[in-house]
Amino acid sequence: MKIFRSYLLLFLLGGLAFAAEKPNVLLLCVDDLRPELKCFGVDYIKSPNIDKLAAGGRAFHRHYVQAPTCGASRYTLLTGRYGGDNNGALLNRGAALMKNPKASPPSMPAWFRENGYTTVSVGKVSHHPGGRGGPDWDDDSKKEMPLSWVRHLCPVGDWLHPRGVMHGLAHGEIRKNAKDMDVFQAAEGGDEIYPDGLIADEGLKQLGLLTAADKPFFLAVGIIDPHLPFGAPAKYLEPYKDIELPPIAHPQKPTGKTTWHGSGEFMKYNRWKRNPNTDAEFAIECRKHYAACVTYADALIGRIIAQLDASGKRDDTIVVLWGDHGWHLGEHAIWGKHALFEESLRSPLIVNYKDMPKPGEKSMAVVETLDVFPTLADLAGLPKPEHVHGVSLRSVLEDPAAAGHPAISYRGGAETIRTDTHRLIVHRKGELELYDHRSPAGETENVAAEFPELVEQLKAQLLVRRSK
Repeated sequence: MKIFRSYLLLFLLGGLAFAAEKPNVLLLCVDDLRPELKCFGVDYIKSPNIDKLAAGGRAFHRHYVQAPTCGASRYTLLTGRYGGDNNGALLNRGAALMKNPKASPPSMPAWFRENGYTTVSVGKVSHHPGGRGGPDWDDDSKKEMPLSWVRHLCPVGDWLHPRGVMHGLAHGEIRKNAKDMDVFQAAEGGDEIYPDGLIADEGLKQLGLLTAADKPFFLAVGIIDPHLPFGAPAKYLEPYKDIELPPIAHPQKPTGKTTWHGSGEFMKYNRWKRNPNTDAEFAIECRKHYAACVTYADALIGRIIAQLDASGKRDDTIVVLWGDHGWHLGEHAIWGKHALFEESLRSPLIVNYKDMPKPGEKSMAVVETLDVFPTLADLAGLPKPEHVHGVSLRSVLEDPAAAGHPAISYRGGAETIRTDTHRLIVHRKGELELYDHRSPAGETENVAAEFPELVEQLKAQLLVRRSK
């Protein structure tokens, strides 16, 4: 009888068998994080804390974002909907909501807040760290996420304001003219000498407050590294100084019509008059500093998870790690994002919770950022958000061999659909790119002319999915 009642209670709640009636959510967002992690097969990377998270959960090795830019990608994460393809998408939505609270459907944190959760954001979760607009990104009258967060925080310390935090280097150095700021740096000191150290500290403070309270919480912590400029304490560069990196895959600039770009964000920094596309030694230095930033982010994430463990609330908490998009490290002769190639659109997604079936087994299902909102609502037993465009990934969490679905992404002037085997890119003026991922050539050989029927099938799928 007791067993029957337990199952009945679980059925009525609609969520997983957590000790608490409503599970907490810890969402860890990492900026510009490609799957440059040991648990995703990059052996030379030191990422022990994220690797441990994957070993006890489900790592999605073919997770794709909706847009290869921070603001548009985070728009999709936080709303569960296709949105604008630019960094102003959240501010535009926020401005409409501040005039009319019913201008848009509830966001993911708003959905949890409406269902009894304390929702808190720290660091870069929406596009601007702290979630506000204005010249220094601290104008409270210009919110990116109205009606969503009980607290939306960004500690600034010596960096003065959130804009300074976003592109800050050690000891309060703020980007003014990018050409006067080094593209990478590794200063001696502790975690707190870079902005992410402050974000982690505030995240720990908020986690302490939330775990001590008697309400379920949704805490999102956004780490900025490895976003440009690549800055991390020198101790995190040390493991990479003497290692040999594998060669860059397909480093040539593509021919024909593509979404290739000249890495303008990267190239405007001080590079000591060096170009990684023509200077192999400099390319290696850049890749090692990126790796150091990944290890720094991993260490900060480890501190947050350790505190969650110590609080006694880990078994009651769903932990999600999400990268807002990928980043090219020389592939296709790009140093940045903003393209519709695999390197720009593929990012890590890891979901971890108590008693997950087959923990540690990776999923190769194609999934999208759109799916995070409905998945978390499903796992938490909340009402289904009918207004979202994604689907719950519960079936894949319960069975890593379960199938996914095609993923759609977009940027100005083009959009793409990724299936298990192919990527089609459709340009606004009609040009087509089709890449066969079963071939070693991957996204270096456009085979659109050879497979016109497949192109038409994928174009039709693209239209159907976007029609939502």
